[in-house]
Amino acid sequence: MTTSTERPRRRVPGWAKALGALVLVLVVLFAGIRLAVLPGIKDLFGTETHDRSGPALLRSVRDMSRYDAASGNFQVVVDLEKDAKYLPDAIRGSRTLYVGAGTVDAYVDLGKLGDQDVTVDEDRTSATLRLPHARLGTPALDADHSYAVSKQRGLLNRLGDLFSDNPNSEQAVQRLAVQHIGEAAKDSGLTARAETNTRDMLQGLLKSLGFTEVHITYVT
Repeated sequence: MTTSTERPRRRVPGWAKALGALVLVLVVLFAGIRLAVLPGIKDLFGTETHDRSGPALLRSVRDMSRYDAASGNFQVVVDLEKDAKYLPDAIRGSRTLYVGAGTVDAYVDLGKLGDQDVTVDEDRTSATLRLPHARLGTPALDADHSYAVSKQRGLLNRLGDLFSDNPNSEQAVQRLAVQHIGEAAKDSGLTARAETNTRDMLQGLLKSLGFTEVHITYVT
């Protein structure tokens, strides 16, 4: 007669079961928040934003001698797609549709005028000015009116976003928006408009000072 001995099963303590259940619930809730699969879950765990930034510091001051004579408002739709070699877009890849709005100023740099560029006759009734051609300023993206219309990401991209936040995720499309806005400004005739406005401003100013003839030319 043979007998077999069975090892007694170790019972899992109740506190361990409760802890495991709590961890599982937290994991599900966290995934639901990040993936937005549970309706209303973001409202349940809403976040509050607190601005704890320090005061702005004045680093430098410089005098401005340019006359901003014209400003153009532009809007561009950026369609940026990034593909991975040997992998389909559904696995690794992204495509972002972004609407960028911004402004570009055109100005005349009056600080470059020398004595030889301003001629006044003896009677102080006629003045001749030689001005540099108008130039375009740096395009400024309007954050309040720029936004992403859609974002398509592959599985690996989504998994990466699940565990890390990328504050520069829209930096590439923003750079492209600024580039396209700058290119559009070059073909918009904005500098010609700025030169006309500058001429009208100076003629009105000098005539109010008693000059009857004001001649303004633009030179390179």
